[in-house]
Amino acid sequence: MAPTTQRALIVSPSDTNRFESVEREVPTPGPYDLLVEVKAVSVNPVDTKVRAKRPGRVLGWDASGVVVARGPEVKRFRVGDEVFYAGDITREGTNASLHLVDERIAGHKPRKLDHLHAASIPLTALTAWEGLYEQLDVKEGGTLLVIGAAGGVGSLAVQMAKRVSKMTVIGTASRDNTREWVEKMGADHVVNHRENLPAQLAALGLKNVDSIFCCVGTDAHFEAMAELIAPHGRIVSIVEPEQPLPMGKLFSKRARFSWEFMFSKSMYKTPDLSSQQTILDRVADLLDEGVLTSTLTVDAGALEPNALAEAHRTVASGRMVGKLAFRL
Repeated sequence: MAPTTQRALIVSPSDTNRFESVEREVPTPGPYDLLVEVKAVSVNPVDTKVRAKRPGRVLGWDASGVVVARGPEVKRFRVGDEVFYAGDITREGTNASLHLVDERIAGHKPRKLDHLHAASIPLTALTAWEGLYEQLDVKEGGTLLVIGAAGGVGSLAVQMAKRVSKMTVIGTASRDNTREWVEKMGADHVVNHRENLPAQLAALGLKNVDSIFCCVGTDAHFEAMAELIAPHGRIVSIVEPEQPLPMGKLFSKRARFSWEFMFSKSMYKTPDLSSQQTILDRVADLLDEGVLTSTLTVDAGALEPNALAEAHRTVASGRMVGKLAFRL
């Protein structure tokens, strides 16, 4: 007999810095939904940013698991298939034994990765891929500056730009361990985003770059980005600014600035919603082929309330290198 209840970790209603383990009813799949038995989950900065506003809710937007049921309109997946995905921020998160996800935003899990390593990939891979190929429209052989290259998104943006698009990649890192990580990801040059970026790139013989992918401090780095971007170049950021940005600084260069937010497609049910399935399947192939490598750096063990709270503190510190994931 199929289970009627499942275990989930919710944000504590009495203290949003804590989590509680609860029993909930097993959800029923909608027309396009997969019901997934979750095997592993990852923690991302978005979890820490929305936690205070979601008491009593299940967080988590990265998972790897096995399909145990599906809706009547599902076409691409069967019961028993292994999947990985980031999910939809408007729905309950993945920190639960069983989870619903629209098949159009799920991919087939990489065959050569276990669930823990696979769960560390989806949100950051979708963000990096959409930022590079939808927003920046990068070209093979171009130059790319990745600001904040040691985090989950930056790590994969460096790998994709270098290993898939054969670009010259400059990554930024401010500590010895993050510098080593960015070099491992494949960056041609590593500079320090806490120091003068234009001066450091000039020392490398680079006055301008074709594209900039900003993963940290949009406000703090906007002046430098405006100076470094090439005429007709493109900048993308994944970090909301605290103040209005001086966009006029890009006017004479006719440079483009855009935002990347991978949840937009699922939030607004955009016509290209299923592109995320295509991207995840492509990323899975690249991981299986060894072109891309996992960015998991911390095996956080079993998903328990205290461990999850500690993981949130670690991710929110801004000093995380690569990704952290839990087993269920």
